[in-house]
Order: sequence, then structure tokens, then C-alpha cells
Amino acid sequence: MNATVRDIKFGDATPLDLQKSWAPIYSQPGVIDRAQIASEVASFLAAMQKSLATNEFVPEGEKLWKSTFSQAGSATSGLTYYDLELGAKFLYPVLTPLRNETPRVSGRGGIQANWRAVTGVNTGALRIGVSAGNRGGVQSVSTQDYTAAYRGFGLETNVDFEAEYAGRGFDDIRAIAAKVGLEATMIGEEMLILGGNTSMNLGTTPTPSATGAITGGSLAAATYSVICVALSFDAMVNGSVAGGIQASITRTNADGSSDTFGGGAARKSGSGTATVASGTAGSITASVTPVAGACGYAWFWGAAGSELLGAITSINSVAITGTATGTQTATSLPAADNSTNSLVFDGILTQILKSGSNAYVNALATGTAGVGTPLTSDGSGGIAEIDAALKDRWDNYRLSPDTIWVNSQEALNISKKILQGNSNAAQRFVFDSRQDSLGGGVMVRSYLNRFSMGGAKTLDIRIHPNMPAGTIMMTSRSLPYPVSGVANVLQMRMRQDYYQIEWPLRSRKYESGVYADGVLQCYFPPAFAVINNIANG
Repeated sequence: MNATVRDIKFGDATPLDLQKSWAPIYSQPGVIDRAQIASEVASFLAAMQKSLATNEFVPEGEKLWKSTFSQAGSATSGLTYYDLELGAKFLYPVLTPLRNETPRVSGRGGIQANWRAVTGVNTGALRIGVSAGNRGGVQSVSTQDYTAAYRGFGLETNVDFEAEYAGRGFDDIRAIAAKVGLEATMIGEEMLILGGNTSMNLGTTPTPSATGAITGGSLAAATYSVICVALSFDAMVNGSVAGGIQASITRTNADGSSDTFGGGAARKSGSGTATVASGTAGSITASVTPVAGACGYAWFWGAAGSELLGAITSINSVAITGTATGTQTATSLPAADNSTNSLVFDGILTQILKSGSNAYVNALATGTAGVGTPLTSDGSGGIAEIDAALKDRWDNYRLSPDTIWVNSQEALNISKKILQGNSNAAQRFVFDSRQDSLGGGVMVRSYLNRFSMGGAKTLDIRIHPNMPAGTIMMTSRSLPYPVSGVANVLQMRMRQDYYQIEWPLRSRKYESGVYADGVLQCYFPPAFAVINNIANG
């Protein structure tokens, strides 16, 4: 051989020199040692890798210290393709079970829906026996008139010209605006059907009864003022410690007009005081008399005149273990009851809870302040409070609800209470032999009503996305009364169902609104029930 790999000096060689140096190895028949070649090739590759790593083949001044083009450091810089999927994704829930299931009927004009009902026969309980040749007694009949004023509801959206230009090739921005406008209005209608409140005033919240202790928290020794505000459904679902609760709301509308209405907060209470006698580990418990119609309570505490929002509870008491973390002050709340909204109709909860409805309402007892009263297992696979409601409806009206609506908290608590009384019969396990795995978990999905005409009846237990914690609502789709004249116990009577308006241009924006006009009719509130002020546990 004229040359071997060991004869090559890589520092001054070029790829062409390497090719020429290797050529003699393959040009002499009969002298090739294959084992030697394999060894030489391995040595050559190792040397080549080392040389490339140090740029020894590249003449000085031409070494590749950096690339002319390299991957950009961000998705929107450099000569980089932007890998964007066409079409916007819509990652929000549109959960409207009551709206979807409540029948919708057409109204006939006017400003309100009106109906009359016979609510009782032989209300004097006359005996029906008659003597020979004589007529019977004359019965008394009770009747009642009902009204429900129509209300308009809707939302506006707009798309400016530049937004449409920028979206071309990606999505139809105006179509998206129409879609989200419709869906947001549907979600809003669901909230109105469940808890709209135009007629049930909560009034002034009772003054809290507060007690201080030197243990149980991190409060320093001082005298503290505690103020409470009862909350309707609207204020409960829209309030938070960080964002505050809503009292009077003034909204600027798309046409420049404005509306002022209540945000769901009752008039604040007077100040209750409690003293932490010594130390820095104090705590306070406080409670108020339950407010009829309230779905929750907001609590403010601190030095007198400087009370801050620190908690929102679903029960009528609170355990205060530290300084309030909110920023809303009690002094910022107006001295008025803002629990109703004059622009909406009464929802199911309001029609059940307001005075004179004859629906079943049970606010659980205050119990231990800060703890409250939870649901009670009856020891035989049932819930005492639910059974009491179902028994009451049968005893007084000979009817049974068919659905129990709950928050996720109550769904879990109901399951736990039922399992406490009958865990052996209630367990369910699924074994998948293909995966060699065992899946466990129990969730109660129905409840057996023992008080109905045809024997035991099953009620569905359903989680509602907007039901406040601490509240259980029972509803009925039909009445068991023959020839009642009521096709739908609940219905939306619509003067005008959903419609969209695209407004004339008045600026370089495409403006549109989605609207409807109607009212929720509940023909027979006694077919419904609410259990509230339920503690978690």
C-alpha cells in the first residue's frame, strides 16, 4: 500500500486530499487486508469526528463559528413559519339544562302573562252525607289570579373593521361574534330561569351575634366589628372575596343609555362586636338570623369603620380566624336594599322562596356558629331532610317532585350520607380483566321517594352548573291531578323568542345584538321544594 490512514495529516488536508490518499488502498488487487481496512476506517472516522468538532479542515478565516441562518428564538421572529391552525377554538362551557328542558310557548301580546286557577275544592270540609229527600251542603272553592310581567333580555357584540381585516384567512370574525353573542345570551337566560329576582326583597340583614376567643386563629388582641350582608342568587354566584359583592349596578349600554338595578345584595347589617382578650392567636365566630330567600352571606370585619370583606358563606354563620383579605369595605356599600333587579323576571328559586308561594322551604338550623348544620343520614340509606320534604309534599298536596338539583358539594355530601347508612348495598366496583385493574367509586344518581300514589318513585339527582352551594332544589315536570289544564308546570312564555339585529353602521364597527322577550311561568309552586342553609359535611 502506498498510504494508510495513519499517514494522513488532517490539519492541512482537504476532502479531495483525503480521497486521493485513500485511492491506493483500493487500487492494488491482492494486497487488501479487510481486517486492516476495517480498523483503519474506524480510526479514520474517530479522527474525522474530532477534526470536524474543532474545524481543523476549514482554512483560517473560513471556520464555521456560527450559522448564517439559525432557528429563531421565538415563534414570531426570524424566517420562521407560524404553525397556526385555521379556525378559532371555543373553550368554554354552554351548560343550560333548565333552558333546554323548559317548554317554550308563544305569548299573545300585552305586557304580562295572566292566568287564573282553582286552588281548592270543598275548602270548608263539608261532609257529603245527605238525608232522604234533601240536598247536600254547598261547598266553598278557592281561586287565585296570577300575573308575570314580560321582560326583554339580550347582549350586544361588535367587530371593528380592522379586526375583520386581520382575521381574513383565519376565521370569520363576524360569524364568531354572532355565535358568542347567542351562546352568552343562552347562558344568561339559564341564570334567570334558575334565580332571577325582580320581586323578592331581602330587606335589612340582621345584626350579627359575634363571640371572640383567644385561640383558634391568628387575630391579635382587639375589639373587632363584624358586618353581614345577605345575598340573593345573583349576588351569590357573581360575588367573590377578591372581586367584592355587587349592590347597586349602573350599566352603560351600547346605544349610550344607562340602566341602574340591584346586584343582589341586601341592605347591610348593623355592627356586631367581639373581643379577642389577649395574645395573637385569636378567632371569632359570628352568626345572623337566617334571611328568608337568601342564598348566601357576605362577611366584613375589622376595626369599627374599617371593616373589609373577608368571607362569603352559604350558611348564616362564619368562623373568622385571621384578618380579612378582601379590598371591598363595608362603608362602600349603599344604605339600601339592592337584592332585586327590575329588568328581569322571577326564576324558579325566587318563585319557590318568596312568601306565599306554598312551596316547601326548609332553612336548616344555625347550629354551631361557623360550622352550621349539614344534611343528616337517616341510618337506612336515606337523607332525613330530603325525606321530610317529600313526605310534606305528599301529605299536603298528594304529589311528588321528579328531579333534585344540587351543587357539586351537595351531590358529594348526599352520596356520603347515603353510604353511611347503607354502604354495603351501595358499593359498585368494575373489574377490567384486559387491563388487570379494578376501578372503584360511588356516586348516588337517584333517590327513592317512598311517598307517592303508585308506590316508590325514583327522583333523578342532577348537578346544576349554577346552583349555589348549600342549596337543594326539587322540581316537577307534571302534576298528578286529572284534567288539571296544566300541560307544563314550568314554561317560558315568549312574546318574542331569540332574534338577532345587525344595526346600521354608525362607526367603523359592525354592531349586532341577540335578544328575546318573555317570562317564566310557574303554574303551581307547591310542586317544588328548596332546602337551603346546608353546611358542608
